[in-house]
Amino acid sequence: MTEQLSNPETQKQEIIEQEQTERTKESRMYVPRVDIYESDEAIHILADIPGADENSIDITLEKNVLTIEAEVQAEKPQDYSLMYAEYGIGGFRRKFNLSNEIDQEKIVAEVKDGVLKLVLPKSEKVTQKISVKAAKE
Repeated sequence: MTEQLSNPETQKQEIIEQEQTERTKESRMYVPRVDIYESDEAIHILADIPGADENSIDITLEKNVLTIEAEVQAEKPQDYSLMYAEYGIGGFRRKFNLSNEIDQEKIVAEVKDGVLKLVLPKSEKVTQKISVKAAKE
């Protein structure tokens, strides 16, 4: 049995930046937990991004790298000061390398109750015959 299965209360994994990069914001960044499913037609990604909505999530695709980023603001009650917190608040970031099997023009994303659902349709496989000619000497 893996640790994740035996311990239902897993900690959020904070992103540790490489030494060559600098953050422009002071807030923490976390790696969203995901489930990835494959069907004959598509790859489905479910990402847990608590506190995020359609206005705070940014999804980009550049050079076959799909990046999910979300900015989550802490809700602070007025006239109270935080004495103790077990749940860290911060943004989320995760990257996926996509294969050429994905039809990048047809990717769909929706969010509900802090769960981001991505559908990455598979492209139709087209086999192309390449003719071979004899080289002239």
